[in-house]
Amino acid sequence: MRQPVTRRLQAALATLALAAAAGGIVLTAPEASAAAGSATGYATQNGGTTGGAGGQTVRATTGTAIHAALCGRAAAGTPIVIEVEGTINHGNTSKVSGSSCNTADGVIELKQISNVTIVGVGGGAVFDQIGIHIRESSNIIIQNVTVKNVKKSGSPTSNGGDAIGMESGVRNVWVDHTTLEASGGESEGYDGLFDMKADTRYVTLSYSILRNSGRGGLVGSSESDVSNGFVTYHHNLYENIDSRAPLLRGGVGHMFNNHYVRINSSGINSRAGARAKVENNYFEDSKDVLGTFYTDAAGYWQADGNTLDNVTWSSPGEDNNPAGPAMESTTTVSIPYAYSADAAGCVPDVVSRTAGAGKGLKVSDGNCTVQPPTEPTPGPTDPTPGPTDPTPGPTDPTPPGGTNLSIGAGSDGSSKASGTSFGHLRDGDLTTYWSPAGSTGHASIKWDSATAVSSVVIREAAGSAGAIGAWRLRDADAGTVLASGDGAGTISFPRTTLRKITFEIVGSTGSPRIAEFETYAG
Repeated sequence: MRQPVTRRLQAALATLALAAAAGGIVLTAPEASAAAGSATGYATQNGGTTGGAGGQTVRATTGTAIHAALCGRAAAGTPIVIEVEGTINHGNTSKVSGSSCNTADGVIELKQISNVTIVGVGGGAVFDQIGIHIRESSNIIIQNVTVKNVKKSGSPTSNGGDAIGMESGVRNVWVDHTTLEASGGESEGYDGLFDMKADTRYVTLSYSILRNSGRGGLVGSSESDVSNGFVTYHHNLYENIDSRAPLLRGGVGHMFNNHYVRINSSGINSRAGARAKVENNYFEDSKDVLGTFYTDAAGYWQADGNTLDNVTWSSPGEDNNPAGPAMESTTTVSIPYAYSADAAGCVPDVVSRTAGAGKGLKVSDGNCTVQPPTEPTPGPTDPTPGPTDPTPGPTDPTPPGGTNLSIGAGSDGSSKASGTSFGHLRDGDLTTYWSPAGSTGHASIKWDSATAVSSVVIREAAGSAGAIGAWRLRDADAGTVLASGDGAGTISFPRTTLRKITFEIVGSTGSPRIAEFETYAG
């Protein structure tokens, strides 16, 4: 039997080597663990969720490289940690074949596999119009990534319009510190942000942002799809969601310490026999945040310790049974795992400082205090990072929390060097850049409407680190100086509402090159 095993290992290494040669993947040493912290909620049940802990760590900068890493394993269950940096899109995500994977073009496909961690590192990981599809798989961790604008109609399409979708016997998934965003509802081509169906169980969504979507997510695709459940949602921000926050059909859901803002039609929709434990959440500027909606197939809930801040309720009807205004419980739900819930009153503050990608993976201690995650103790198989995993320096700053507002904005500035573009300032790609025609110049990010900004990150392109000397940051509307200093990096200033912000390079050495001009609301 030795010869076939050896051949399989050789084939796996060959697949990884081919991907590395093509770009987008870097091999690093095995590690004891990669995702920070440990799984919580229902993801701790049924044997727990550890992802690719103990397996090889691979760095990927394209979707194809992610697929190649999966296909390069010895078997479909061989543990692996895939560190992702950069923008993953249709242009760099292709099918890769192998005995340890089942991938497809135009979607990150985690199909018929197990023991995998995908974690955003460095300057961050953005899955732009590309969904993550988990099918017939188990023990999966997704952490510190942004998935945005995944469509089911229009162009391009991916994953049936779901940012993250799970189906067909999925078990034990922990999704943590992610940002899941759309830009509208079904009429604009979008579907759900976080969907589970066809016998998906033992899932936790924690410290994440779900924003600007017609549908937050569902558990069960129809009134007969009730084999799903045991899902925990905690310390998440649901913002500007029309409905399904989430929709439960059968099974058990546990929602605690979430901040719901502008739930426009309905929120937690428990139906078809589902049971929801809803505790210590903060509901704000929202409608019908809990109940059974759009069906006569009743669901049930236990509601404790929640805060209602400007919440309105519709009248009961044949297919409409809102829980409010009293929010009286209709069942009791026993939770099998240990947890500490923050008081509802501090939830908006705690969630604002912890939820979403790029927040440093901070968590709550259950007493309204924010702290860094508990890191695993390094052991003999967890070596100090080498040359392929450098310590972030001035050209690789940790971004402020929240969404990079420059993505999708406009840009302009002074004369640019030949071959460069203002669009490169806001494309999320660190390999492209803008450069002034000389040693000084200025570049701007602009929006169609007034936008609140409190911090900027200037990232220099590879090979030009340290070239930017003295600079000024201006409110281009008012002409006032927001900040000044020397060198690229993170710039913080009092929160300012404006339409255009300008970075002026006053002095430099060599040829200054800005790969990204990122802006954040803070």
